[in-house]
Amino acid sequence: MTNDVITETNKMHMSTDKIVEQSDLYSQKGGTVRTPDQNPLPVRVTARDVKVFYGQKQALYDVSIDIPERSVTAFIGPSGCGKSTFLRCLNRMNDTIEGCRVEGQIKLDGGDIYDPQLDVVELRARVGMVFQKPNPFPKSIFENVAYGPRIHGLAKNKTDLEEIVVSSLQKASLYEEVKDRLHEAGTGLSGGQQQRLCIARAIAVSPEVILMDEPCSALDPIATAKIEELIDELRQNFTIVIVTHSMQQAARVSQRTAFFHLGVLVEEGPTDVIFTSPGEKRTQDYITGRFG
Repeated sequence: MTNDVITETNKMHMSTDKIVEQSDLYSQKGGTVRTPDQNPLPVRVTARDVKVFYGQKQALYDVSIDIPERSVTAFIGPSGCGKSTFLRCLNRMNDTIEGCRVEGQIKLDGGDIYDPQLDVVELRARVGMVFQKPNPFPKSIFENVAYGPRIHGLAKNKTDLEEIVVSSLQKASLYEEVKDRLHEAGTGLSGGQQQRLCIARAIAVSPEVILMDEPCSALDPIATAKIEELIDELRQNFTIVIVTHSMQQAARVSQRTAFFHLGVLVEEGPTDVIFTSPGEKRTQDYITGRFG
């Protein structure tokens, strides 16, 4: 990628020197059980007292959490517990739902993502999303990945764009499988390949955070294993937040885990602590299969 392209990418992003250190969270009073990391990483995303309403119905209650950079944070909990609702708060996807209202504060690199002056299109470039069901555009494999860099002006010329596409497909562990058919339809790939194509599409605009909403729920075990390997590789360069119904998957891929129940963040901490010695009975009951 040329220096001009890198410069344009940096212009699109807010300054990353605003990353906050792990902060006031562990001194706050409240119902969430929290276990800090022994060697905490800088925090990329902070949420404080986040509430979400769908019309008159409240779906989330006072969620506060720090999400560290270059790591995987898993959100677990039974269906309808609020984990996907909170995930969508992190790139304002809830804005698209009529009657949805979000209160509280969410910051990315110290900047308020609900600032009325913030460009939401820019935010969603910085905070990419991969959905439960693979959703490639009805375009070629190449055009699926090129779409974001093109609309955000990240490529000065055709060569730059080709470099971004190839690099993104390589990072998504897909390039070797599709390099001879880049101009064939993305919808013709297998389910697992389509999901990796969607991941390549998300990382093509150089996001800081990648949100994944049950990215393996529609995939077979082999495709799931490939996505999990990819997640582990991507965390070296990205902050990843994943919603999963699979506690085994959360244990395999994440460094921190947050357990939601009935719209409340019950407990959050290092994944090994959550799964071996949780501090809250509801967490213990959920991970041992007593409800869910």
